[in-house]
Amino acid sequence: MPQLVQIVTWILSALVILGQLLLVVWLGGNVFFRKTPWAEVLREKEGEWALRGALIVALIATLGSLFYSEIAHYTPCLLCWYQRIFMYPQVILLGIAVWKKDTSVAIYSLALSIIGVALALYHYLLQLGVAPELPCAAIGYSAACSQRFVLTFGYITIPLMALTAFFLIIVSMVTAKKKF
Repeated sequence: MPQLVQIVTWILSALVILGQLLLVVWLGGNVFFRKTPWAEVLREKEGEWALRGALIVALIATLGSLFYSEIAHYTPCLLCWYQRIFMYPQVILLGIAVWKKDTSVAIYSLALSIIGVALALYHYLLQLGVAPELPCAAIGYSAACSQRFVLTFGYITIPLMALTAFFLIIVSMVTAKKKF
């Protein structure tokens, strides 16, 4: 079992790095390469990919969190539960949106993701020791929010995985809303 956890953690961490690179390329490309011919071709396609990409990200994030709690038996902390509340419904919302080709879901997904970013960022900073820990009545019933179950590549923790996923969904929803 520990080997499976290591493999899945490595795969999820690699996907986080890929997602972070995509964010940098997308944001940098829109700022610095807006006028190039290949940017126009990509811009035509990015609207089509935005809903599907957001669905894939939400699905991987949901399955990853379920893997850690149900297979690896990592007890989710209170902040993890809150982040799940804002990620799990997006699989259904975005799944329906892809099926119906409906970008009106973007406003709902953005609302969920912006709150998710705030929670995940605080959680990540808490694990780094930068943010102060708030009193938590759930300690004893769940893991401490400052506890790190995963630390790969020197900086990737489970809250950072969630933070990256929420940011990818935000960028995808903004793109989808602009393109359709």
